[in-house]
Amino acid sequence: MNIKRIAKHLMTTHWQVKRAFPHHTLIAIEQAIKASETAHVGEIRFAVEGALDVTPLFNGQSARERAIDMFSQLRVWDTEHNNGVLIYLLLADRDVEIVADRGIHAKVGSQEWARICRKMEADFKQANYEGGVVGGIRAVTRHLAGHFPACGAGRNELPDKPVLL
Repeated sequence: MNIKRIAKHLMTTHWQVKRAFPHHTLIAIEQAIKASETAHVGEIRFAVEGALDVTPLFNGQSARERAIDMFSQLRVWDTEHNNGVLIYLLLADRDVEIVADRGIHAKVGSQEWARICRKMEADFKQANYEGGVVGGIRAVTRHLAGHFPACGAGRNELPDKPVLL
């Protein structure tokens, strides 16, 4: 049990999430996702969670494990070409995780997703939340556009609006 981590999670409030992601930042993220999805047939979701609830926290759930749970709950896996991507931020840990469906993950791989995450985390350390997320979306877009380019007017399978958990 990591006491320091538990304390961070217990002290992270919804207000801190709103401060890092005010309304104008959420709109910018949504617009970045909309613009991204005109270049490919993939789907991108962004979710930010302030802190874990007590039970998963005391059970030692990692940000990666939570991101995989959210990938399922947000149905990011449920896309026609198996090319949905979830960008998940656990604010209390300052940990970004990208979970990609098998169609795109097979073409990109874990190392590249991790590189994008570390770049976003570096931006977040500078309190550049909007720039970090938008930059992450652009990096994911390059991969999706390269492997799953747009072919006409595709349908939007998942909401573009960021999720605050």
